[in-house]
Amino acid sequence: MKGKSLISINDYSKEEQIKILDLAAEFEKNPVQNILEKYVVATLFFEPSTRTRLSFESAVSRLGGKIIGFSDSSSSSVKKGESLKDTIITVSNYSDLIVMRNPVEGSARYASEVSKVPLINAGDGANQHPTQTLLDLYTIRQTQGNLDNLHVAFVGDLKYGRTVHSLVIALCNYNTTFHLVSPIELKLPSAVKMHIKDKNLTYFQYTDMNDVIPQVDILYMTRIQKERFSDSLEYERVKNLYILNKNMLKGIKENLKILHPMPRVNEISTDVDNTPQAHYFQQALNGVYVRQALICSILGLK
Repeated sequence: MKGKSLISINDYSKEEQIKILDLAAEFEKNPVQNILEKYVVATLFFEPSTRTRLSFESAVSRLGGKIIGFSDSSSSSVKKGESLKDTIITVSNYSDLIVMRNPVEGSARYASEVSKVPLINAGDGANQHPTQTLLDLYTIRQTQGNLDNLHVAFVGDLKYGRTVHSLVIALCNYNTTFHLVSPIELKLPSAVKMHIKDKNLTYFQYTDMNDVIPQVDILYMTRIQKERFSDSLEYERVKNLYILNKNMLKGIKENLKILHPMPRVNEISTDVDNTPQAHYFQQALNGVYVRQALICSILGLK
């Protein structure tokens, strides 16, 4: 994987994904090393981020690397009208690896084509978020002991949720049964469902979350993303449709774990946080180990 950008989860084979997960398990045991002492990683976030940006920066810092970049494009020359192409070429002169989040779908693929160094997509609009997918796979394997033959429910914004799109595609490698819960307006796009169909896997669609909770091993909650809606009235109509609370966790499978890519707004009540099923904060921590593994693999250090 040395020198290989990660733009879509499809860029890495199932075997390469597993290699990242196995290496992440090693970093979980020993996250502080001096592997990146001679390397500079640029983090370019044209769109707000907390967990993704900080976990990348934590990953680099714990491995002794240097970080340059910005967390707000208004503090960069983009505000002056500089093109994405010019920004990427310039920054690739200063760094060994670029991590980029941009609100425009397809921007990460374009950036990787003009960059002189490998590029990691940290989210491009409503398209994909492949590093989140890797940490989600890591967390699912961590909680279930394997990735095969699981029942996984996705709840909320399945139309615009890039974390959902990437994870569904990745889970198609593991004989997953998909339970898709959303309002009709926010159903999983047909292009993503085609991946399920192409693998001859089964999916079910629901509008009521209570129908799926007792059936599944993983309950993947998502935020209804206000920033993706062009119609504010449509957002107001659907924003509170799915709110998970502790009382809903009855008659569940013993191994059920609740995940969330974060940030959470109100779709998981705080009374769920202290239940044995809640695993979303550990999920966020796992992002450090997975991103350490990914960076070191791309730079050919592991």
